[in-house]
Amino acid sequence: MEMVQLQTSYNNLTNEKDQLQTSYNNLTKERDQLQTSYNNLTKERNQLQTSYNNLTKGRDQLQTSYNNLTKGRDQLQTSYNNLTKERDQLQTSYNNLTKERDQLQTSYNNLTKGRDQLQTSYNNLTKERDQLQTSYNNLTKERGQLQTSYNNLTKERDQLQTSYNNLTKEKDQLQTNYNNLTKEREQLAKEKDQLQERFEALAKDRTDLQRKLQGWVYFRGSFYQVSSLKKSWQQSRDDCLQKGADLLIINSREEQKYMWIGLTDSETEGRWKWVDGTPLTISYWASGEPNGKKGENCGDIKSHDAENSWNDEGCSSSLFWICEKKCS
Repeated sequence: MEMVQLQTSYNNLTNEKDQLQTSYNNLTKERDQLQTSYNNLTKERNQLQTSYNNLTKGRDQLQTSYNNLTKGRDQLQTSYNNLTKERDQLQTSYNNLTKERDQLQTSYNNLTKGRDQLQTSYNNLTKERDQLQTSYNNLTKERGQLQTSYNNLTKERDQLQTSYNNLTKEKDQLQTNYNNLTKEREQLAKEKDQLQERFEALAKDRTDLQRKLQGWVYFRGSFYQVSSLKKSWQQSRDDCLQKGADLLIINSREEQKYMWIGLTDSETEGRWKWVDGTPLTISYWASGEPNGKKGENCGDIKSHDAENSWNDEGCSSSLFWICEKKCS
């Protein structure tokens, strides 16, 4: 009956090992799902600047992945607790087997002592020798059977010990894999937090940019802001510079407006340059302009509905102006 209990304990331990392997496979599958979620999150991060709506959708997907990871962690904890319980049951079975072995050893020692006493009686009682011989022979046979049973039990115990050691080794390997997977999960959680921080920084930058660009209009790679006041050419330019921009530099017909532009020949009469130092190559002067009158060293546009409407004007005159901020 003790051998049956021992075999049952061994079978239970094998089943528990299979359950632990299944739990490990499930955890690996959840790790792959988490890796897939992470890859999706990386793709959403690259699309963050282009579409705010896609960012919201990515955030929801990340929340779902996080919930799945939490659920997987709880399932792994349950599997770990079950394995601990199974290990304790195996320890109990091992302790019972050790106790049975010690009892068998005691019985064997007692049998040896009885055999010695029988040998003494045999020497002293010659008359009862034949009867004692028969009893002795029977006792010897029983002892042989007991020895055989003891040897078989010892062999089975050693086999069970080997199986127990192998199962313990497998359990340790699964524990190592579990620890590695936990480390990977923590690393993914850390990267998620870093991504969240970058998203918050990008959102802040976007808010700051929107606040700074209030009143500006975007057109062909630049932002433009039209003044509501009239000032001199230099005062107009100073206003633009304070805003991180400069007076308008015209590179195409579509950029013409009715106001000061960033064009001047104040350094060398007749050599017109833009405010960024580039020489004038494309021009839309009105007929007869620039006429080179004294003090007319700043450029402006007199008519917004005519293609050739540039004029040279005295830089102290008060006109509207337009600021241009290039996109970097």
